[in-house]
Amino acid sequence: MVNTLGLAIGLGAALTFVVLHFAKGASNPAPEDIAADVLEQRAATVPETDFPEPYNRSIGGGGGAGAVAGGAEGELEDSEEEDEGFDPDDIADDEVEYYEIEFVNEGETIEVANNETLLDAGEDEGWDLPYACRQGQCVSCGGRVASGEDASEYIRHSNNESLGDSEIEEGYMLTCTAHPTAEFSLETNETP
Repeated sequence: MVNTLGLAIGLGAALTFVVLHFAKGASNPAPEDIAADVLEQRAATVPETDFPEPYNRSIGGGGGAGAVAGGAEGELEDSEEEDEGFDPDDIADDEVEYYEIEFVNEGETIEVANNETLLDAGEDEGWDLPYACRQGQCVSCGGRVASGEDASEYIRHSNNESLGDSEIEEGYMLTCTAHPTAEFSLETNETP
């Protein structure tokens, strides 16, 4: 019943495959890994900037920062000198105030302290809100006062290098650096 010739050919083939599997390959050495050298050379050709690396959680990777306030560089520098924001760490513990902020898109109202950003408060609730730089240098974290009123009546930015006065007057804000000063309804993921 057992064909000895077929059995011998099968065992011979199996033995050949096992030998080939464990046999040493060609004696050519593997090429040297130059990936680190290439990255160092590329890094040396890129100029240093003050812009931080983005966290790239926003849709589109937090690419372009949008409009530059004032339009011309000289005007931007003047507006930065006039309003440099404030430092929320300077608020004493006994001066911390809490405001009811309605997050319209998330369908909930939460208490947010005036020394806490709207983005941080939303993330504390477990919401995946968009952001990139977290330093007021892009508009990925943009939000808007739901009524469209002037945002400066409801928030203070600790840093704002992206929104112009007209955009803030239309209700837009950067949730990563916006601290509440009154109760209001916030539409997240809204940019000018």
